[in-house]
Amino acid sequence: MLREMPAATKPIRSRTIAGATTALVLLTALNFVNYIDRYILPGVQEQVKGEFHLSDAQIGSLTLWFMLAYMATSPVTGWLGDRFPRKPMIVMAALFWSAINLFTATVHSYDSLNLRHAALGIGEASFGIFAPALLSDFYPEEQRNRVLTIFNIAIPVGAALGYLVGGMVGERFGWRMSFIVSAVPGIVIALLIAVLMREPERGASSGEHQKVKLGKATVGALLRNKAYLANIFGYAAVTFSLGGISWWMPSFLQRETGRSQSSAAFLMGAITVVAGLGGTILGGWVAQRWFARNHRALYFVPAMGSLLAVPPALLCFFGPLWLRTNAYTLPGLGLAIFFIFLGTGPVNAATVNAVRPEVRATALAGQLFLIHALGDAISPRIIGTVSDHSNLAYGLGSTLIALVVAGLVFLLGARYAPQVRVAVAVS
Repeated sequence: MLREMPAATKPIRSRTIAGATTALVLLTALNFVNYIDRYILPGVQEQVKGEFHLSDAQIGSLTLWFMLAYMATSPVTGWLGDRFPRKPMIVMAALFWSAINLFTATVHSYDSLNLRHAALGIGEASFGIFAPALLSDFYPEEQRNRVLTIFNIAIPVGAALGYLVGGMVGERFGWRMSFIVSAVPGIVIALLIAVLMREPERGASSGEHQKVKLGKATVGALLRNKAYLANIFGYAAVTFSLGGISWWMPSFLQRETGRSQSSAAFLMGAITVVAGLGGTILGGWVAQRWFARNHRALYFVPAMGSLLAVPPALLCFFGPLWLRTNAYTLPGLGLAIFFIFLGTGPVNAATVNAVRPEVRATALAGQLFLIHALGDAISPRIIGTVSDHSNLAYGLGSTLIALVVAGLVFLLGARYAPQVRVAVAVS
């Protein structure tokens, strides 16, 4: 039922909406830079491999050190995010990871590169926890899928630019210069957030301002939350697949199709931005409409995307090996990425909807830890090891198993999807 808002409250409502929009724009922009930084290395990894004379397993280990630091930081940042203002910590994290990129020019050994990559993980882990929790305090439950879909549009677009910056800048000026170029936007956006964005009150979007004592009971409640756990484990399996594909496909295109580093990076970037962006937008739109009728939609959409991605990925990886043709490689890759990205917005909205506002940062920290520990922290290394003993196609084949597992876990998790309290419309 609609009712007139008292005149005195209208300016406050307008300021709240403006503040939410500013936060969404700035945090999406920073997420965009975050993924540029993360995907530069796959675009230049053949150069890195040649300079340091590395095996595929060693190349895969670079992301392992990044993820180990990423995961080790997450419990601390989750604790901080539920107790202290998140805006200054987001600013400090962005400035830190940008500084690490600037210092990459000084790296001249494999061990130093591992150390540099681990330091990058510390900065990026903080942002991945604080930003979704902060946005959830601006927007109510029924809007979070839409908002987090917009926020996560940055993933395919940023990843695509990461491949392009890495491959093209690296080929012309050396791989170190690619990281230096990526540092500047992060610094600029961090300063804009410091000046323009405000900090929302926890639980403000749903009227839940109660403060709770956080401790062992919080962890126990999360471990008993079946909707939360199913979403995390399904997301971890997707992350295993997407992380492995993202890391190794530029090398696969160079080895199997004979393309240059810049050509492989351009193709991977173009396919990621078109297919990933299309999948993210369509998946968010479908979930938003479906969610209005069925509260399980946030689980059904990523389940469908994971299972539909298997056939085209199979053709992409094994066409050159089994069919003796690479005609299916690029179309298969595009369709697989499109379907995987269908669940990007819904799966993150499902997480924040499954927990109380006072523990969202802790819940997101737990999600971040597990999806990377069971996902892209290990998949590049596993794929590289299998590749060393057979070939890269069989290594990438492990991602198909993970996609099937993801689909089944999401379908199981849909049984526990929480009912949503829809806010009364006020104008």
